[in-house]
Formats: sequence, C-alpha cells, structure tokens
Amino acid sequence: MWLGVLLVTGSVVVGARLLAAADDTVTVWAMAGERGAGTPVVADDLVVQRVRFADDAALGRYFAADEPVPGDLVLVRGVGAGELLARSAVGAAREEAVLRVPLEVDPNRVPPDVAAGSVVDVWLTDGSGPVATPAGTARSAERKADSEEPAGPALSRVTVVAAPAYDDTFAVTGARQLVVAVDDERAAEFEQLLGALQDPVIRILQRS
Repeated sequence: MWLGVLLVTGSVVVGARLLAAADDTVTVWAMAGERGAGTPVVADDLVVQRVRFADDAALGRYFAADEPVPGDLVLVRGVGAGELLARSAVGAAREEAVLRVPLEVDPNRVPPDVAAGSVVDVWLTDGSGPVATPAGTARSAERKADSEEPAGPALSRVTVVAAPAYDDTFAVTGARQLVVAVDDERAAEFEQLLGALQDPVIRILQRS
C-alpha cells in the first residue's frame, strides 16, 4: 500500500515539475521565411515561436508575441526562416540605410515567382565577352577582358522590394523590372561594374 502511495505521490511531483517547466516558456515573433535587409516587417511574414529564456534580459531582446510588432520597421540585416525576430535586426523605415536599385531583366532569366520580399542573388555577365568579376571586390571594375577569374554573384542575398508584373513594366521591350534594396557601398560597386560592361546581361537566382 505504501509503495502505491509513494508511486502516486512521485507521479504527482513529476507532473508538477513538468507543468512548471512548461509555464516557463513564452511566445515571441519569428520570421516565417528568409528575408533580406531593407524588407518591411509585416504580419504575414511572422509566426509565433514558443521558447524558454534563461532570464528576462534575454527575452527583452526579442518581440513578445502577445503584442503586434510596430508597423514602421524594416530589417537592417538578413534573417533566416524560423529565426527569432531580434530588436537589433530591425530599424525605423525612415532610417533605412539602403538604396533601391532598379534592374531590367529578361523574363527568361528571372524565376516567375520572384516577388516583393524575395531574397535573390544578382549575377552579371557581359554578352560581348567573358563573365564579370563579382561586385564587392577591389577589382570589380578593373577586370581585364581576357581574365579567367571564376564568376560569382554581383549582388548576394539582396531583397526584392518591388516586382511589377511583366505587363505593367517592359512588355513592349520584352524585359521585366525588379527593384532590389542594396546598401550604399554595394550599390556603388554594382553601378561601377555595370557601367564597365559592354553588353551587361542580368540573371536572377532566387533563394528559397
């Protein structure tokens, strides 16, 4: 009999501990998918994650899910799918430190489902010569025509901030317009590289 009482008592204690542990978790906002710098933070991009923090100070670095995230925020760095939305990852939209760079792309060189919020790599080649060196290197605009350096994306992990429908932009010329958010330094390097090519060809690779 005493053994039975002890077993029951032990089960109650274990259950109480598990319940107490469950009560230690809190809900915070996380990103549903990968997003890049310059992306506005909107409700459709957020999901609720239940986590346990070691202390209140750690919780304070994120947005609790019991309140909506302020509507005037943009990402100041890229975030991954499922990543908790840190306060350090966002800034006020009016303080957005990026430039909006328009791209004119052949529709066959951009995935059809690329839309505002997509994270992409922008590749550049010269239709009249060898592949261009990636922007972001010291020799971007100085590359020799006969160089055999390997190619890389001219812009990596940039966010599409506007993607008008094909019929709404360059249906007459046969091109499609995309607008990507790029920080000042990379935007300058990209424009320098673009101007150095005789016949620039842009190709968009989408990150899932």
